[in-house]
Amino acid sequence: MIIAFAAFFWLFLLAQYGESLSPPEIGRRDVFSKAAVAASVAITLKPSNAVSSFDPSTTNVIGVEIEIPKIYNIRSIENPPPIISLPIKSPSMSTPTTLDIPRVGYSFYKTSLDKVERCAALALRSGVTHLDLATQYESNAEIAKTIRTYLRFGRTKLATEEKPELLELMDASYKYQESRMKSKSTKRGRERRREELFLSHKISNEEQSTDPDKIRRAVLGTMDTLGVDYLDMVSIHSPLTNSETRLATYRALLDLQQGPIKSVGVCNFGIGPLKDIVAAGLPLPVVNQLELSPFNEHREVVEWCDRNGVAVSCAAWSKLSGARGPTKQWEVLSQLADKKGVTKSQLLVRWSLQKGYICVPRSGPGSEIERLAVAENSYGGGTVIKDGKLSMIDVSGETSTMLAPEEMAILDGLDVNYKAGKLGRTDGWNDADVTGVDWDPTEAI
Repeated sequence: MIIAFAAFFWLFLLAQYGESLSPPEIGRRDVFSKAAVAASVAITLKPSNAVSSFDPSTTNVIGVEIEIPKIYNIRSIENPPPIISLPIKSPSMSTPTTLDIPRVGYSFYKTSLDKVERCAALALRSGVTHLDLATQYESNAEIAKTIRTYLRFGRTKLATEEKPELLELMDASYKYQESRMKSKSTKRGRERRREELFLSHKISNEEQSTDPDKIRRAVLGTMDTLGVDYLDMVSIHSPLTNSETRLATYRALLDLQQGPIKSVGVCNFGIGPLKDIVAAGLPLPVVNQLELSPFNEHREVVEWCDRNGVAVSCAAWSKLSGARGPTKQWEVLSQLADKKGVTKSQLLVRWSLQKGYICVPRSGPGSEIERLAVAENSYGGGTVIKDGKLSMIDVSGETSTMLAPEEMAILDGLDVNYKAGKLGRTDGWNDADVTGVDWDPTEAI
């Protein structure tokens, strides 16, 4: 029976996704085995208490519900597309709709104010249209300057002061990403650029409130600062307030959907606060952003999100290589990066993509290496840039930067449950919130 079902599902995958399960998308290494792995991961028994299941469609095969977007976002695909389409729903929406999120963004966590404008320009020039913003970062006013230039003139008017060699690499990264996108937009110019720009903003703990008007004012104030007429996603930056305030804030954000914001997310939420949303009868968030790396995969939280249709996003990894980082595990990651001929950050981006996550890496503009890293850490950068040069590969995706199953297994074997308290990250909280090295926001509530 099991063998028969596996064969049936293989045929289903070929019928539905034959193009994405064959060269060049996956490559020429044992396509059948990868489809079999995809089948084993893609089948999900939908829990009876799941809120707002995946949309736009599902297909029942022998009583098992196959979540089509999850197959599209399957973790075993080595070269995932640059855009992920996710369902969004709010109490005021009669039918679900979908939201397109660029898989690789750019985070402004811990970026100094005198550098954020240039960082934004480097990211957008490289094709990174997903900007990860937050009230806590205090940088929106500076980022707005780059956004205005981008919307008015386009990406080629950004970062023009950089060396021609770096501009060539950034443009190559952008072109590779464009080659893999299948945009159906008929818009042009500024409207097209705003449609493709994904502004993800996080409201602070201080902004959370039981007063919906206060939440609305915070959102409108952010839009005014950025000079835009809507935000693509607004998330609660952390759960570290209390249940009443979190739920009231979340409900107020849902009420703003189809208005000043397109979707609602959360950050650093463990299973407890997520279950509170379910218990309140509210739709679950589109995304849960976590501090997520091979050293702490938050497997229970990720598994819960997978079962309930919540996409997972990786926050910045800026602390992992520091004095507090997991030294032994970092060395293993470094050795694998050297073997692949990529930087450690590129390897983490590739790992997150092949895990099926959204990710928002970061880099500064203080040196040529850092500025190059902005392009390297983009969706296309890991494929077309090697050793600071254009790689002599075509855009089919045939490249050694793809991580083989055994290499993914090496990285997944580095999980030591490395807590935020030990890492020293303060992204959604401050030092006073951290009670010790075993403290983690996903476990604090």
